Order: sequence, then C-alpha cells, then structure tokens
Amino acid sequence: MQQTKPIFFPGLNGLRALAAISVVIFHLTRDFAEFGLDPYIFGRLADGSPKGFAMAGFGVTIFFALSGFLITYLLLAEKQKQEIDIPKFYVRRILRIWPLYYLYLAAALAVIFYYSMPFDGKMLLTYTFFAANVPHILNTPLPFLRHYWSLGVEEQYYLFWPWAVKKIKKRLVYFVTGFITVFVILKIFFHFRYPGSIIEACFDVVRFDCMLIGSLGAILYFNKHALFTRVFTSKITQAIAWLVVVLLVLNIFHIASIIDHEIVSVVTVALIMGQITVTNRLVNLDIKPCDFLGKISYGIYVIHPLVIFFSGKLLKEMAMPAILKYGFVYAFVIAATILLSWLSYNYVEKWFLTLKLKYTVVKSSNERKVPAGA
Repeated sequence: MQQTKPIFFPGLNGLRALAAISVVIFHLTRDFAEFGLDPYIFGRLADGSPKGFAMAGFGVTIFFALSGFLITYLLLAEKQKQEIDIPKFYVRRILRIWPLYYLYLAAALAVIFYYSMPFDGKMLLTYTFFAANVPHILNTPLPFLRHYWSLGVEEQYYLFWPWAVKKIKKRLVYFVTGFITVFVILKIFFHFRYPGSIIEACFDVVRFDCMLIGSLGAILYFNKHALFTRVFTSKITQAIAWLVVVLLVLNIFHIASIIDHEIVSVVTVALIMGQITVTNRLVNLDIKPCDFLGKISYGIYVIHPLVIFFSGKLLKEMAMPAILKYGFVYAFVIAATILLSWLSYNYVEKWFLTLKLKYTVVKSSNERKVPAGA
C-alpha cells in the first residue's frame, strides 16, 4: 500500500494549544507570590495549597489521550503497511523528545546552581533517565523540573505499547479494554484501602489508562467501528464534551474525583473525533492561531517554568494596580513562553524533525502542508 500524502488530523493542534496554554496558566497562578500577587485567587485545595486553574490541571491528561490516539493510529497504519519497525519507532521518539528535553534540563540545572538552590543529586538520575515521575510521586522534585513527570510517564508508555501493537494480532481491543478496566479498579481500591499512600500516588501519576483510552479510540477509528464513530461524533456527545471543557475553564468540574482524569480522557477522545471527522463539530479548532500554537506546544510545555521564574524576578517590583497586574503578568508570561517556544521549534527542534523523516515509515504531519517533521 503506497502512502501518497502524510496523515493529517485537522483540529488536533487546537487541542494541543488548549492543553499547553492551560498548563502554563496553572503553574503561573500557583507561583503568583513570585510576582507579589495572591496565588489563592481561585481558592485553596484541601491541603491548603493554591487551587490553581482546573482546566490546566487536566491539560496533561489531554496530552496523554492525544498522544495515545496519535501514536496508536500511526502504529496501526504502519502495521497495515508492513511489520512494525520497533527500532525506527524509538529513533523517531528520541529525535522528537530528547533534544529539547536535555537542552532544557541543562538550562534548569545551570539556574539551580547559579542561584544555589537545594539540589538532590540522586533525583537528577531520575530526570536523566526518564523517570521524573518518581520524584513527583515522592514529592521531591528538583526546581523547574516538576512538570517533567509527564514526559517520564510518556516515555515509559513507549517501552511496552509499540510491542503490544506489534505482537497482538486480533484482540488488541480486548487487551486495551482489559488493561484500562483493571487499572481503574486497582486505582479505586488503593484510593479507599491505602489513602494518601505512595501506591495510590503511583496510580494517580502513572496514567497509562488515560493514554490507553486515547489508544482505544484510535483502534476503533482506524478499524472504522461504526457504532463508536456514530456515538462519539453525535451532537449529544459533542455537546457534553464541550460542556465539560466549559466547566473546567470555569473551575467547577467536580464530577468524580477518583476517576476524573479518565473521564477527561474519554472527553478528549470525543473532542478528537469531532475535530477530525468534522461531524457535528461545535467548535472549530482547525484555524491558524491554533495550528501555530499546537506546533510549538511541546516547547511551551517544556520551557514555561523557567520563563515564569525569570518573569517573576523582572516584574515583582513593578508598580501597578493588582487587577491590572494579574492580566499583565498572564499576558507577559504567555507571550514570552510562546516566543521562546517558536525560537526553539525553528532553531532547535526542526533540525531533528528533518532527521526524523529518515526513520519514518508512515508519514504524518501537524500541518496541511508537508513540514520538516511531525
């Protein structure tokens, strides 16, 4: 089967942009004290910490479900064309993730040492070898690197998932459904049996089930499952999905705290289906601003903690009425993060994305025109 053009899913850059900007807002709000502002403007959590911005709390979950969907669809397309080339898969992932990952890691360490911040050398090993979810679970993250936990989870997911897609011939749907079911049951069990324990934290952080919910959506869509497509693109499903997004934006999403991330993952699959099939699409995310932000969303996610840190040093003493300063700080940090992410994409990432094409079996694109990489 000859592939004539790269696989392109319209609207998914918009979901990436929504998730990335939300995460920046969440972390910025939590660190408002660094700007001389009140970090509790959205209230307090049960442990007394700033509540933050609920939509952003689920931004990583949206990324997980998106990643699961896209990676799985491309693996299935490759499997249909030929046997999945696992080494090439890992080379592609390395070229996409590692360059900016380690560049930012080096920059963060330089700042940590320059400002003589607390530093645990043992924890550095976890960041070096993509186990950053370990210090996150133990609540011992290094400065500016707490957000790396999700990249650790994603890399760990890649260790087993391409092998599963390659080896499981006809019952992949049953495997994925069973894995998700067992994972959720264990998560609920440990929540009630060992509340506040490390093992409960593990299930909350290592969200393989959220990625597999995205993967399940990709499997059903790839296999043209009529009922799945009809249900997930229906007007009712799309309306519910966007209602959840609105509730998240308004900070009032409190449906089922134990499995809220799983619910948001299902919602993300519905949003994906609405965007890529254009059926009953209530909100069109296939627009240029979303495409622009979606392409640089990895940089936005990786770079933003250092941008927040240095922006705080620059703007903390700035005299301005509080209500205006909140808006100015949001705008300044988001704009600075976008600028640096654009520079990173064009002058760091693109070179590796071009190299990545040499190891690509099924071409994909994050824009309608063929880019340097995807």
